[in-house]
Amino acid sequence: MMQTNNENDIRYLQAKRRVKRMKGFYIHATVYVLVNLFIIAGNTQEGESLLNMDNYWTAIFWGIGLLAHGISAFMPNLFLGKDWEERKIRELMDKYK
Repeated sequence: MMQTNNENDIRYLQAKRRVKRMKGFYIHATVYVLVNLFIIAGNTQEGESLLNMDNYWTAIFWGIGLLAHGISAFMPNLFLGKDWEERKIRELMDKYK
């Protein structure tokens, strides 16, 4: 079965949106690494040991957020299932007719 231009446009926009989410994750991960290296380096220059757990709380909690961001960027169907967004859009459009 041949796809229409409209179906191709929809798939293109979906792919573009997914690439944008992935790019956002990569930027987030880069900032995470740089900021946490800066924090840890600053703390160790003040005489704290690298083994001191207080140096890592920011990295741990921010890392949890980064993990959630990664899951949403690379596994968007993990929690809501495949095509959930499309089904929900159709449901709301039918509701507001």
